[in-house]
Amino acid sequence: MPRNPSIAAGASHASHWGSFSARWDGDRVQLTPHPEDPAPSPILGNFADALRHQARILRPMVRRGWLDHGPGPRHRDFSNDLVPVSWETALSLVATEIARVRDSYGPEAVYGGSYGWSSAGRFHHAQSQIHRFHNVVCGGYVRSVNSYSAGASAVILPRVMGPFEPLSRHNVTWDQICAHTDMVLAFGGMPIKNSMIASGGITRHVEADAMARAAARGTEFWSVSPLRDDMPEAAEARWLPIRPGTDVAMMLGLAHTLLTEALYDSSFVARYCVGFERFASYLTGEADGLPKSADWAAEITGIGADAMRMLARRLVEGRSLITVAHSLQRAQFGEQPVWMAATLAAMVGQIGLPGGGFNYALGAMGHTGRQINAVPIPTLPQGRNGVSTFIPVARIADMLLNPGGVFAFNGATYVYPRVRLIHWAGGNPFHHHQDLNRLRRAFSEADTIIVQESAWTPMARFADIVLPVTMTLEREDIGAAATDPRLIAMRQVAPPIGEARDDFVIFSALAARLGLEAAFTEGRSVREWLAHLYEQTQEALENAGLFAPSFEEFWERGEIPLPSAPDDGGLLRAFRADPQAAPLPTPSGRIEIFSETIAGFGYDDCPGHPTWLPSEEQPSAQTPLTLVANQPATRLHSQLDFAAHSQSHKQKGREVVRINPNDALERGIGDGDLVRLFNARGACVASARLSADVMPGVLHLPTGAWYDPEDEAPEGPLCVHGNPNVLTRDVGTSQLAQACCGQVTVVDIARHDRPVREVLAHRPPAFAEAAP
Repeated sequence: MPRNPSIAAGASHASHWGSFSARWDGDRVQLTPHPEDPAPSPILGNFADALRHQARILRPMVRRGWLDHGPGPRHRDFSNDLVPVSWETALSLVATEIARVRDSYGPEAVYGGSYGWSSAGRFHHAQSQIHRFHNVVCGGYVRSVNSYSAGASAVILPRVMGPFEPLSRHNVTWDQICAHTDMVLAFGGMPIKNSMIASGGITRHVEADAMARAAARGTEFWSVSPLRDDMPEAAEARWLPIRPGTDVAMMLGLAHTLLTEALYDSSFVARYCVGFERFASYLTGEADGLPKSADWAAEITGIGADAMRMLARRLVEGRSLITVAHSLQRAQFGEQPVWMAATLAAMVGQIGLPGGGFNYALGAMGHTGRQINAVPIPTLPQGRNGVSTFIPVARIADMLLNPGGVFAFNGATYVYPRVRLIHWAGGNPFHHHQDLNRLRRAFSEADTIIVQESAWTPMARFADIVLPVTMTLEREDIGAAATDPRLIAMRQVAPPIGEARDDFVIFSALAARLGLEAAFTEGRSVREWLAHLYEQTQEALENAGLFAPSFEEFWERGEIPLPSAPDDGGLLRAFRADPQAAPLPTPSGRIEIFSETIAGFGYDDCPGHPTWLPSEEQPSAQTPLTLVANQPATRLHSQLDFAAHSQSHKQKGREVVRINPNDALERGIGDGDLVRLFNARGACVASARLSADVMPGVLHLPTGAWYDPEDEAPEGPLCVHGNPNVLTRDVGTSQLAQACCGQVTVVDIARHDRPVREVLAHRPPAFAEAAP
């Protein structure tokens, strides 16, 4: 088998946004994208200057107030009150504090925080490392469940149709769409900036080419979104600009047309669904006196009734596919658009057909629309968590501010624990959480915050103890994703900066101080762990009679191919073929248009069938505009925000907010002006860009600019860098999922003519003399 030709250009490596080879010249990284990638992600450019950037953390640091006064709740801020200490001192402080909290309050007083995106490597996966450490060494930790990206869908889908992963990743593929699909109706669009990313790595970016091929064959793509570019140009999509947060109303209008014009597939609904009669009563208005017609929906959505009726008829004229993006369920009542889209697809009757029916979040990440691997990928075992207490991931501020408080979640009632120690490795909650001023207050309730990080993120600046960690290019690992047919040897490209150490080395040293080093390391070095984790994939390849080189040969080659499972449509295809032999994993075994289980929970914010529930936060005289705060195109979340590619797309060093020219004209805002976005929760400064790709009444400011507050601003804390999460609401989607509502909020905007300080987010904090 030939070797990967990219190896000649440097060391093989992988990232969440693409595989590549790299060389280090002592100052910058020179990258060559994987030779098989037809559309490499420009985010690779962030690696060029990242390794030796001033934002990197060079040595262990401890907050002066914590050193002087010890652990305990206190006001925390982003000041430079940090002092460098030796590794020996830092490790002793951390181990002593972990032991104090564990022994005095139990492991349920520790929150093991991480968000899992720090590296594509399967061994140096910060989330797995920190969870393994606390499980093996400390007896467990308070964990979080679900994600900020898909917290509502991960709860509602299993209740009404099936597990999240099969419905998003093992369902409809791009090959099916190219061959079979006549119409794609995409609520929230399918932006390429999102599908450039896949946790664990991605060798080939195929989405734009697949959409172009499908469009050339005659597939119609319809994008329902307030942003025109939520669908790539390659799709030649029709844009339906919709008022943010009103997609459920539009779906109901479509469903009403299908029902009243007798266009829906009554035989499919009768055989494969339960509860349609209850939903139909709501749809026609029999239940509440309000028919959910296209005319009714037009008043809410801003989309014409005739256009909706036309779309409803088109859905049943050929092979159609309905998709719903993550973005729709990252809002209050976010469970509803997911449930309603599945219901609409059931009425069309094509669920389970190749290229048809329903696929959750197609295009939301590089994982979707691809065949899954037929063999397992390396995975670090995390051990057993001895603590049963958990929170939905987006409820961390609620937990810290309300210990002992009761919350509802997915049909049960739970109690928030009293967390005293926050141990964070990888991730920046001052990016992905909402209402950052509230989050600051919440984190100040902890006794101690320990952060292991490679750069001075806002989370690192807010910590009591900061431990410098290597970046992915400074260590060895294995890159792999369950939907990518390559296993990548992630070879070290450059030496670690300063005193940075791998998370594994840090946790091993802490485990030694706590008397459990052997249990954590199992006597293996990093390279020995990599060889050990590789064995499960190698064995599966051997059993399948496929190329299965030794670890040493794999490492020398730089990559090996992995087989793909058949493109068989997964559980929905099997269910359609024989619903008795392959029932869905729901209480009824069928698609639950009305759920007796959910109705039995008695939640007024998530009734027993899909329902139009308008957000409690609507535009007003004080906040007349709706802000869309979606994922950025120039980085993964807030990762490497300081690096070249991300910086090149800022204006005047600040994040860019897009505004419709008509809205800008009304407010005297010109292209490139500094503007202030504000509401009752907070304010931020950004640079304006006028764009007709944003519908009137809407602003677009992506997340990920590192939070940089000017606390002495006259109006209160002002993020001078343009982080929209100072504005977003920190409330749960509903009592069912308790997921985040970070996608949309209401604001006002005005030109910012007063002086504003420069952005300091990417500069290292100043610090005093080294502590004794």
